Formats: sequence, C-alpha cells, structure tokens
Amino acid sequence: MFENRELHYRDEGREHTDTLVLLHGFLQNLSVWSSFTLTYMRRMRVISIDLPGHGYSSTYSDVHTMDFMSNAVKAVLDDAGVENCVMAGHSLGGYVALAFADNYGYMLKGLALLHSHAMADDAEKRVQRDEVCRQVHLNRASFIVNFITNLFDDSKREYLAQDIRELRDQCLETGEDGILAAQRGMKVRTSRVRTLAMLDKPVLFIYGKNDKRIPIEMGLSQAMVPKRSEVLLLDDVAHMSFMEDRNYVKARLCSFVNQCYKVDF
Repeated sequence: MFENRELHYRDEGREHTDTLVLLHGFLQNLSVWSSFTLTYMRRMRVISIDLPGHGYSSTYSDVHTMDFMSNAVKAVLDDAGVENCVMAGHSLGGYVALAFADNYGYMLKGLALLHSHAMADDAEKRVQRDEVCRQVHLNRASFIVNFITNLFDDSKREYLAQDIRELRDQCLETGEDGILAAQRGMKVRTSRVRTLAMLDKPVLFIYGKNDKRIPIEMGLSQAMVPKRSEVLLLDDVAHMSFMEDRNYVKARLCSFVNQCYKVDF
C-alpha cells in the first residue's frame, strides 16, 4: 500500500544480497522483464515494479510526476527491506530512476539508463505530449498498437512479430487514466543533468543506433556528464534493445550489476 492505494511488484532471488531494480517504460508493466528476471534470480535479487497507473498498480491522480513515481519506488523498496540496489530504467522508467537518484541517491550502487536521458521536454516535445493525450482520448487501442510497433527497428519487426503482439496485448491493459497521468508527468519533468553530474556511482547508458525517440547524439552527450559512465551502442536496434538484442543486453546488464557491487566506488 502506498498513499492508501496498491502498488504491485515482484521480488525474486531474495536469498542474494546484490539487488537489481527494473523499471519499465511507458504503457508497459513489469511482465516485460520476465525473461531477465528468470535468468537473474539465480544470481541476484531482482525487483520489478508496476509504476503507478501501469499494470496492477493504481492510478493516483491526473498527473504522475517523476518525483511522485520515484517516491512510489522508494515505498516498494522499503516494503521489500532493500537498503541498496542497482536501478535500471527503460525510457519512462529511466526518467523515474533519475528522479530516484536525485531524491534517494544514497541507496544506489549504480544506475542503468536504457533509451532514456536526463533532459527536460522542450516546447516541441510538450506539444507532442498534448497530442498523444488527444489521440489516447479519441482511440486508446489504435494509439497503443501504432506506438508499440514504431518502437522496434524495421529489420526486427518480422523476426519479433510474436513478441511485439504480446507486448501490444500487455500495453492494451494500461488504462486511459494511467496513460494520461504518465504523459502529463513526463511533460512537466525537470532536467536531471545536474543529478547525473553529481552522482558518484557508475552509470550505464544503452542506446540503439536506429532509435528515433532518442537521437544517438543526445545519448552520447549524456554519457559525457557522469563521473563514471559506460555506453553500449547497438546496431539494428531502435528503442527496445532489451527485446531486440535481448541476450546481449541481458549479459551486459548482469555484468554491470556485478561490477557495481564488487568495486567500492
């Protein structure tokens, strides 16, 4: 329970001390990490969370700010008894992870940002978010189907056709109120560039070279900010590297967690 409403999370591998927290992207829920959890739980503790308004977690208000969602993540970790972790966030989940780093950075051993960044929305992007809200209100299902398809590189859509269909079905479960609250929250989020600069823990950036939502130039410029950073750039990958190049990303993220816990930064 968080603010008298339900937050849903999954906690696996609790016998291990090394802990990875996984935060999904916009429209998705914790099920998107299932294959990662099944692999990782044999060697580390893995906590995946339905962010507010997604999956089985409640929608709280008209606007879910990144700070609010980071507080929800903190509530989950308190409930699970977690004192420190490596946090990995995809897209929206990355924005939430950055807010968490800003508010609760003392709990982090490391931070992984998958197709995400620390910049606030510019004027053009804020207009685009208003348009998304309009489209969702007019035809939520049509918006979701088109949005999810466009997250994948053209070269992977046939190969991953079944995975994309399953992801669409998962995202179609996300209610209109949760979708709109997330969009409005992303629209008003503040820049976390200073957070990246001040963070004294390693940061792993993962980007697809064909990602239309996060230009590679933006990703590379972000990677210059932290004191310790690594960049993984993937060919023929758009916005969904953990599905488009699943095995490689799974292995790299696992080694990053191990490194963050073994080295005293």
